[in-house]
Amino acid sequence: MQFENSLAFAQQLDASDPLKDYRNRFHHPKLNGLPATYFCGNSLGLEPKTAKEFVNQELDDWAEFAVEGHFHAKTPWFSYQDIFPEQLSKLVGALPKEVTVMNGLTVNLHLLMVSFYQPRGKRYKIICEAKAFPSDQYALESQVKHHGYEPEDAILEIAPRKGEDLIREEDILKAIEETGDELALVMFGGVNYYTGQVFDMKVITEASHNVGAQVGFDLAHGAGNIELKLHEWDVDFACWCSYKYLNSGPGNVSGMFVHERHCNNPELNRFAGWWGNDPDQRFKMQAGFVPAEGARGWQVSNVPVFGMAVHKSALDIHAEVGMEKLREKSLKLTGYLEFLLDDLNSKDVRIITPRDPEKRGCQISIYVDNDAKKLHQALLDAGVITDYREPNVIRLAPVPLYNSFEDVWTFVNILRQHLM
Repeated sequence: MQFENSLAFAQQLDASDPLKDYRNRFHHPKLNGLPATYFCGNSLGLEPKTAKEFVNQELDDWAEFAVEGHFHAKTPWFSYQDIFPEQLSKLVGALPKEVTVMNGLTVNLHLLMVSFYQPRGKRYKIICEAKAFPSDQYALESQVKHHGYEPEDAILEIAPRKGEDLIREEDILKAIEETGDELALVMFGGVNYYTGQVFDMKVITEASHNVGAQVGFDLAHGAGNIELKLHEWDVDFACWCSYKYLNSGPGNVSGMFVHERHCNNPELNRFAGWWGNDPDQRFKMQAGFVPAEGARGWQVSNVPVFGMAVHKSALDIHAEVGMEKLREKSLKLTGYLEFLLDDLNSKDVRIITPRDPEKRGCQISIYVDNDAKKLHQALLDAGVITDYREPNVIRLAPVPLYNSFEDVWTFVNILRQHLM
């Protein structure tokens, strides 16, 4: 597509956008009483207008049924988690039995590493990306310490080459091959939170399995953003949050995936809890954990119903649209944002996100030479909500469900004024 730098062209793109009406199904924030231009969906997605209705239903059922709501609520609480797998599996490219919803993201990462990081002998090392999200770093460090290893020895971080912003996949594959039979686990963010770089999860998984290592991905920035095929790629495990691209509210529940070749293996080590037990045995209140079928066997506690209700309101919208259409619009939005940023021709701003559209999600990160924090505040004062990351990066996420091409043009026009 041949882009043009004009408001009229942006509005023309919006008029022909088949997803344009979904924008009105979300609440949009205001700054100083005026509508804001929101580019922070990679930190917190906007609230679906149906969220309150879904939560109110559970409040009404609680008021009417009290404890009997576990069986008599409109959506019985006892089996509430079972309403998600069909929709969620389509979002992440999985079989329904391979996915479930529970806990928070880092809690799920720890629970999964109990099963999939089991160092033995000389096979104890973990490969991850440098500048992974801090919570992932802390989880990996504490897991290797738990097994008696030092993080400096056990964790190998793959960084961009000197003078470059992005990690070369050839360097990832080389590290996997060279670590060989010392490698226990490869644990990457499928989409890097800082640069927006999408890693080739299929190739990484194949290379890791070739040397006998397990493979997991943190998809906090992948789920609801890019098309995923976790089952087909043969990934061992993955987990993600629901509050970014899945629009389910601050700190809300996490999703997780366990490949079918693992998920019905009762011998696989795990931390067990009541809600992961076979539901037919659950109320017998007896010793002896019998895992539920599939990924549900990793559940520990009963579900937080109010948060789950918001999650369902958001997933209904995602299921209605589908990842194929979301991805199609995402490529156009980031393509237009890239075009407009290049058209600024500013020596103070540099895109650090991959230029190849297939190697990025709906995020463009820009490196700002002159006081990025000050520029971020100036944009906020002008009604544009972006995300600032130390020391000099501003992340921009034009989300296809609710951002418009006019949003993109408006942002770059305001940015231009502050760079003059």
